[in-house]
Amino acid sequence: MVEHLDTTTEPAIVEQVHAARAAGSTLAIHGGKTKDFYGNPVQADAELDCSIHRGVIAYEPTELAITVRAGTPLAEVEALLAEHGQEFPFEPPHFGERATIGGMVAAGLSGPRRPYAASVRDAVLGVRMLNGKGEVMDFGGRVMKNVAGYDLSRLMVGALGVLGVLLEVSIKVMPRPPGRITLIQEQDQASALASMQRWAGQALPITGTAWLCGRLHLRVAGSEEALSETQRILGGTPVAAAEADAFWTAVREQRLECFADEQALWRVSVPPATAADVIPDVELIEWSGALRWLKTELAGVTGSAVKPRRYGASAVSAVRANDRINDAGDVDAGAIRPWAAAAGGHATLFRAGASTPRPSDGVFAPLSPVVMRLHQRLKQAFDPDGLFNLGRLY
Repeated sequence: MVEHLDTTTEPAIVEQVHAARAAGSTLAIHGGKTKDFYGNPVQADAELDCSIHRGVIAYEPTELAITVRAGTPLAEVEALLAEHGQEFPFEPPHFGERATIGGMVAAGLSGPRRPYAASVRDAVLGVRMLNGKGEVMDFGGRVMKNVAGYDLSRLMVGALGVLGVLLEVSIKVMPRPPGRITLIQEQDQASALASMQRWAGQALPITGTAWLCGRLHLRVAGSEEALSETQRILGGTPVAAAEADAFWTAVREQRLECFADEQALWRVSVPPATAADVIPDVELIEWSGALRWLKTELAGVTGSAVKPRRYGASAVSAVRANDRINDAGDVDAGAIRPWAAAAGGHATLFRAGASTPRPSDGVFAPLSPVVMRLHQRLKQAFDPDGLFNLGRLY
């Protein structure tokens, strides 16, 4: 068992929060700053650097759980897990070498394996956090057998620091599968979506799907026998292991060519069975159709038109009735959220780009009045003075 209980940096963080509260100052919480692009701009008087609060507190491989301080580099934790043949089930993106465990949990973002294993929220067992009153609070547990009932720790996942400062996190891990293969099939978007829907109803060990540029990439994991049988069922051309690993890393870290320019990047979550023409001009499809990425030249300011690169006559006619594309094939970026909502999903402006303005209603899909009141009540309970990451979420 790996264990280290030095918490000398925790009192310093608590002291900074007390001082800010006494002065009436607001704080922007930071770790590695690799995900600062995500969310709305923070209104803050000062920064609270949590990157020094690092280290593994407890790790027992047989319990399939690890507890670490929030400032611990994500890469270091993943390397430790790999030494014991384990990994995070949700395949978190880093977006930079300085990514931390706290940022991973606060952002709540998962990689290609998410729909086939678990989300960040599913894997969090417990947290130690600091609320806006300067009180240290513990929720959940460190191992599965100690977690029971409704767990408030999961409220911290995806909250982007608006509820409090993460100090420690306990997370479920999983054994690395004995083998992996990636298969490629030449398919257009509609055919790829139909194939992924068909396979979703079968007990296949798929751990990643990605469609782009007319190619469907399928990642399968398991024993040699399982891989062989799954390849027989799915078909496709196998990819060399090194090439496959590089591809899935590029998908997770957004290093593919389709992410290379400075256009605004939209993350659209919809039911997997959503037809191809409902969300047109998609760059990349993941999660068996549930996650779709597309880009516009502007972030969605009312009345702004964008010129997608691949609009044909069929795509234009499919949506022109709703005034979403004009005769020239230009799209109002503000229509992306209505597209997603009509399909039963939502759209997030994931990256605004260096020179693109954000939508007036924020980068996240607007909440209903009822849900917004719940958010406000949670904020009031955890951070009554509005000390942390003001405006980052809503």
